[in-house]
Parts: sequence; C-alpha cells; structure tokens
Amino acid sequence: MSATAPMRRAVFVSDFHLGSKHCHAAELAEFLGELRCRRLYLVGDIVDLWWMAQRRARWGAAQQRVVEALHAQHRAGAELIYVPGNHDRAVRRFCGVMLPAMQLRRRTIHATADGRRLLVTHGDDYDAITHFGGLQEKFGDWLYYRILTGNQALDYVRRRLGRRYWSLSEFLKRRSGAAERYIERFVQAGLDDVRRRGLDGIVCGHIHRAALLQRDGLVYANDGDWVESRTALVEETDGCLRLLSHHGEVLAEVPPRLRLVAGDSPLPRAA
Repeated sequence: MSATAPMRRAVFVSDFHLGSKHCHAAELAEFLGELRCRRLYLVGDIVDLWWMAQRRARWGAAQQRVVEALHAQHRAGAELIYVPGNHDRAVRRFCGVMLPAMQLRRRTIHATADGRRLLVTHGDDYDAITHFGGLQEKFGDWLYYRILTGNQALDYVRRRLGRRYWSLSEFLKRRSGAAERYIERFVQAGLDDVRRRGLDGIVCGHIHRAALLQRDGLVYANDGDWVESRTALVEETDGCLRLLSHHGEVLAEVPPRLRLVAGDSPLPRAA
C-alpha cells in the first residue's frame, strides 16, 4: 500500500471474476495494493462461482495476491462492504451478516460527502426489465467468454509487440446495435429504480461497461470490471466522483454537488 497515494473516501470495484481464466488478477492486485481508502465496496461477481462450478478454476499466485490485498485494506482500517452479484449469488444467503473483515449486503446506500445518496447494487436485478435472463443469459455468458478468450489472445500478441491494451470485446459490443440497446435499457432501469426510491443515483457493475454520467439530475456510475475495462469508481473527500483506469487515469468525473460539510457520514445502510 503506497503511503503517497491519495486517500479516497470510498472506492467501488466489481466483476473481478476471480477463478475464471479471464480475470486480470495481476493488474487488480497491483491496483488494490496501491489503494488507500476509508471504505471499499465490492459490488458483486468478485469470485466467479459460475465458472468454477462448470470449468476448471484458475487460482494461482496473482489471485492469491488479490485476496491478500483485500486483507491488507482491512488491516489498514478500510471498511469492506460486499454486495454479491449473479456469479457469486450463493454468497447472498449470508447477506446481513457482519463478518470480522467485512459487511455483507444484498444492496446498500452510500452517502457521499456532498449529501448525495447512491444505491449500491450489482445490477443483475434489472435483467428481467432489460429482457436478459434464463437461456438468453446462459448463451450470452457462453458467447461472451468465447469473445474474451479471443481478447486474451489478442492482448498477448499486442503486448509482445509493445502495444497498449485494446479490448476486442468492447469493440464488438460498441458495434452491436443489440448490445447498445441492452446497455441503454440497463442504464435507464437503474435510474428509474433510484428515482422511485427517492435517491440521487446508482453505483453498479454487471454489464462490463464502465461509465459515469448525470442524467435528469441523477448519477449513473458503473465501476466496470476486471476482465475488460479494468476500472474503478472513487469518491474523493469532497464528494467528487471519478472513474479511474487501473493506471489511475481519470476517465470521467462528476463534480461535488455541495461544499464539504464537517464530519463524515454514517455507515452505509441496507436499501
């Protein structure tokens, strides 16, 4: 953990898919190792139990470093809040439990320093609304993992040639009208949900499309994933929200709504 890294008020990460062969575990361990934060939200699909149940698990030194980095965050004083997703769905039976190292929540509300209240949820609850589930979900997962395998091979060749990472799967998704329509329905479903709840925005993962934007006065933040985008969402001490790459580059930003008020917010509560 770097003593020179800025202290973040909160950090949101999701979709590690630890145990699957497509997780960029080495980069993830490095990112977590450099991180300093007061609260760390794990927003689902941290361990890919779906992959591990159907295929041979990939678990080596890099994956173990990720686990050790999470333990290091806890020892350094960060609060860990784990909101399970659809690929680690089995963990949901323990939601509401206070474990020694973390809290488990089905969903929760994060209060930012500038007074915004954000729903934190993985996002798979919106699959029924976006017409993505059942057989379609299973086929989508199968096809997506095939594309990721090609993405992995291409990344290996590019690294050998000294080129930067480029996502084949993201390229294909952005050129698929069906994929773009699904993502737009997902974004709108999340915003409609928080509007009904009287909240100010949403932080989620699930669809592997990192984003940070404001629409109709609400915040939509998707912290991305660690099989493609390798991104994280952070809240700075003044309430500013930033979407970061694994190198720490700012990809998008939502400025604070109000000036910082003295005193920190209470612990996140269940939604």
